[in-house]
Amino acid sequence: MDRFDRYWIGILVGLILPAVFMVIYVDVMNLWFVLDIFRLRASTVLSKLLMVSVFPDMALIFLFYTTDTWRLSKGVVIGMMPYVLASLAVAL
Repeated sequence: MDRFDRYWIGILVGLILPAVFMVIYVDVMNLWFVLDIFRLRASTVLSKLLMVSVFPDMALIFLFYTTDTWRLSKGVVIGMMPYVLASLAVAL
């Protein structure tokens, strides 16, 4: 596992995984209709959707910390930050 313990791999995983999870979550929960209805109040729905999309990254951070791949888990945290900051910016 040491060969995958790189910052840039963690950053890529931290950026891609929430976007994929968000699209799958919206599709499975059939939220396209809800997002269309709440166009005027999209900031509240989008903020919550961005925060939910970060959950898989948190699970990966836990997994990587338990397997002692520190650089990979730090990269995931760095890749997760744009989603957290965007969620906070949209909520305010």
